[in-house]
Amino acid sequence: MRSLRFPVWVGGAVILALGMGAAAAQKPAAFDDGYRRQYDKWKADLEQERRENWLMLAGLFWLKPGENRFGSASDNTLVFPANAPGHAGALTLAGRDVNVKFAPGVGAMVGGVASADGKLEPDISGHPTVVEMGRLRFEVIQRGERTGVRLWDLDRAESKSYRGATFFPLNPAYRVIATWVPYDKPKTVRVPNVLGDVSETQALGEVRSTVDGKQISLVAVSGQPDKGFFLIFSDPTRKSETYPAGRFLETGPVKDGKVVLDFNYAYNPPCALTPYATCPLPPEQNKLPVAVPAGEKYDRHQGHP
Repeated sequence: MRSLRFPVWVGGAVILALGMGAAAAQKPAAFDDGYRRQYDKWKADLEQERRENWLMLAGLFWLKPGENRFGSASDNTLVFPANAPGHAGALTLAGRDVNVKFAPGVGAMVGGVASADGKLEPDISGHPTVVEMGRLRFEVIQRGERTGVRLWDLDRAESKSYRGATFFPLNPAYRVIATWVPYDKPKTVRVPNVLGDVSETQALGEVRSTVDGKQISLVAVSGQPDKGFFLIFSDPTRKSETYPAGRFLETGPVKDGKVVLDFNYAYNPPCALTPYATCPLPPEQNKLPVAVPAGEKYDRHQGHP
């Protein structure tokens, strides 16, 4: 099983170490076999990452101040799946700090060490404490003023039954060369999420290009010019063909003031797969007026709204 330690922005999705930033300065007329092999590998890695991480999510619980008892019994504050002990223990929230204490006889690993109690570091610390309890795993997450627990079940049926992602046919028209436009100084950008919270991030600039003859501009909510950017965007295809809340896209580094935007690699956020994710949504600046029928589609019958 892969690490459960997800970046706050990216949420466990596969980072594009694809050489896209080293792409040629000219838009190709067609994709060659090397591109297609690279794309197929990226898609396979994306699907495997989902099976081993997001599709194993079995719960998201927000803690109240004080003691929060957890276990599979219905009288717990946090009701875990049936494969958890009936009364496994308690999580105590004091301010922003969370401590766990297990009931006698409940075997658990806290941060890789057999223990009956301990303080739990949250995901935003960069080194969250993973708690192992049989086939279950959980860690503390913090979103705005909320503190919660995200739970994984290694036996979760959704992971085993996942049929894979569906994408538009590859289209070179949606692999475009964009211009990197740095701001004179970082700008504060408001980024909402599915919980209704709004966070502020310092954006370094935006990328500008043309799609289907229309100019577009996307603010980079995360990343660095020498490493690449993480973009959140939506477009009119969200009304029927793609995920309504928007999609993610990652780039390679800036080369001579240019960066490749390959929308064939646009993919759905984890919230399209599970109700237990806390995905960021596109900032207002990244709601494109032009349709981008490239990248991952969304099955409204199988996915999550």
